Amino acid sequence: MEVKLWNDKREREMYDNFAELYAIIKATEKLEKAYVRDIISPSEYETECQKLIAHFKTLASTLKDTVPSIERFADTYKMDCPAAINRLVISGVPATVEHRAAASTMADPKIVAECTTNFITAMDVLKLNMVAVDQVHPVLSELSASLTKFAVLPPDFEGKTKMREWLSRLSRMSAADELTEQQARQLLFDLDSSFNSFMAALPNSGT
Repeated sequence: MEVKLWNDKREREMYDNFAELYAIIKATEKLEKAYVRDIISPSEYETECQKLIAHFKTLASTLKDTVPSIERFADTYKMDCPAAINRLVISGVPATVEHRAAASTMADPKIVAECTTNFITAMDVLKLNMVAVDQVHPVLSELSASLTKFAVLPPDFEGKTKMREWLSRLSRMSAADELTEQQARQLLFDLDSSFNSFMAALPNSGT
């Protein structure tokens, strides 16, 4: 006897999206394990990871109302995928981007300039009242990536942790959603505080 999971086209589309989300999380988990075990090259890993992250962000935005929490979705369907949740929800960038600093000079002035520019750009975006998710997320992602490349900074550096938290929050919102006045003010405060901490760390790097 055939059991139908849906009663109409809308429900069928929802379950199809659930299946795709499930597949993306599982694929990301396998990719992360393959990278850690050196089964896949860093370049191949980064390309595939970027694709999965992009697909995830699009799908997560589409399913925002039915799947408000990816972690809860994973728990509901008994998915033991901690690496995938970290990569897709918390980090939002491939591990190679996070670890690329290891291959570069610790106090590379180009990276210092890149971080400084990205901080200023992010703060300018908010000051210009550009508070939609699709306006804020890209600049914070660029900032987070540049901070990760700056190996002088510890993993728990304020700017890194705060940007990861904001990116995680934005990834659960739709592209057209906008930060509230209070959220924008808090983000600007966090950026300013992180920038000051970043500048204070520069003398210790020998720059």
